[in-house]
Amino acid sequence: MEHPLDRAESVLGHPFADRELLRQALTHSSNTDDGLASNERLEFLGDAVLGVVVCAMIYRRFPGLREGDMTKIKSLAVSRDTCAHIARDLGIEPLLILGKGMQGNGKLPASLSACAFESLIGALYLDAGFERCEAFIRPLLEPVIERAAVGGHQQNFKSVLQQFLQRRLGHSPCYRVLDEQGPDHSKCFKVRAEIGPRHFEPCWGPTKKRAEQEAALAALKELGVIRQTDSGDLFLSEPDEVHQKPTPEPDAAPQPESDPSRD
Repeated sequence: MEHPLDRAESVLGHPFADRELLRQALTHSSNTDDGLASNERLEFLGDAVLGVVVCAMIYRRFPGLREGDMTKIKSLAVSRDTCAHIARDLGIEPLLILGKGMQGNGKLPASLSACAFESLIGALYLDAGFERCEAFIRPLLEPVIERAAVGGHQQNFKSVLQQFLQRRLGHSPCYRVLDEQGPDHSKCFKVRAEIGPRHFEPCWGPTKKRAEQEAALAALKELGVIRQTDSGDLFLSEPDEVHQKPTPEPDAAPQPESDPSRD
């Protein structure tokens, strides 16, 4: 069986001169009493390196985009969910050095997987330099950046729904929690988007924020604002006339439970 450090080097495409640095990048804080021996400091460094590489990629790829639009794309590209997804695709999770309480508990939290991805970038930067990091990051993030730029929504469906309704009706949606299931440490939430008396399809999510985003997406699809291709990609339509059932005018504008721009 391949040693975890050997496998990590294979994933990164770089043989480490300082393999202890690589070991630290894979060591979660649950495995050590000394926080300085965990991968938290390398995560801090890797997050910064990842941000610089992604910002440079966006700047060069889209010379016509304004700062705000570039920021939206960057937010998706370096988000916790994106980093966790990449970490899982690369097979990083099985290589992590975890405490006993974290072992054998099924799927790891997205935050832990994302941390490992950024920690490895930090270790790679210290051992091989910036250019090697850029070569590692670029092919992983290019498809994410392209999808975000073409789709136009950057996965913040609540913000898209809010802006659309403000333009068309001058009102904001609200999000109602209909149900929650599971133990306290692993709850799932069922949330529905509402515009006055009109209710859209409810959706489940592992957090309230995620369920609200899924509920907003369901509303946007029903309103014809977002379309989904056969391959699963999402695109912002925003036709001049949205083909929909008439949206009843609410008696009073409901206030959203949270600010979608901060999610």
